[in-house]
Amino acid sequence: MNVAIIVRQETADRCGGKGCLNAFFQRKDAFVDHPEDAQLITFTHHGGDWDHKVSRMIESGVDVVHLSTCMRAKCPEYAQLAEELSKHFKVIGYSHGSEKEETIRLDKVAD
Repeated sequence: MNVAIIVRQETADRCGGKGCLNAFFQRKDAFVDHPEDAQLITFTHHGGDWDHKVSRMIESGVDVVHLSTCMRAKCPEYAQLAEELSKHFKVIGYSHGSEKEETIRLDKVAD
């Protein structure tokens, strides 16, 4: 399983990703069901050339995209972004901390 984590650009300006990365490497919170051999392929923010980033994730064989907990809490495009990403990947709408009622979980849309 190949994993990508997408964070808010504004958060990335002041956050080193410790919460997301610890959760991934310790297989806890949103990553608790991921196998031990899951690989983190992409850790990036939702800014810049977004279409290029998505293309690179597809080329790299990403299976599941985690929208970080900061995306769930502070990104007005959270639901829209999750829908867009589900065209190519399974989407889990948080990374660390508790899963909340409004957390999005989407399977990849069938081809």
